[in-house]
Amino acid sequence: QPQLVESGGGLVQPGGSLRLSCVASGFSLDYYAVAWFRQAPGKEREGVSCIRSGGEVTSAEAVKGRFTISRDNAKNTVYLQMNNLKPEDTAVYYCAAPPRLGGYVCDDLDRYVSKLEFWGPGTLVNVSE
Repeated sequence: QPQLVESGGGLVQPGGSLRLSCVASGFSLDYYAVAWFRQAPGKEREGVSCIRSGGEVTSAEAVKGRFTISRDNAKNTVYLQMNNLKPEDTAVYYCAAPPRLGGYVCDDLDRYVSKLEFWGPGTLVNVSE
């Protein structure tokens, strides 16, 4: 059964860094786009970053220059490197994938959120003093 599992969240001070991992099992990520979303307390879920099967990436304005998405198909894993973290980055972070060859979702994650077929359970990132 296809699954995604996130890890790497935790408590970090403002200005610090974390690297989140999203590991797939039950299927190969080779032909899948993978996206990161986040949901802060009391707020709606929002798209953060996305990487297509060919490696093209898109990111939300709020994280450009600070967050970097990458993939290692040999490890069936997608990463989200988060630098210069701010308190407003505090949220549960989820990775998700659309059906195979559904890379178009990367063009507008918030618009196409219903097209994401596989979701991980999430990992909490808490940016605080």
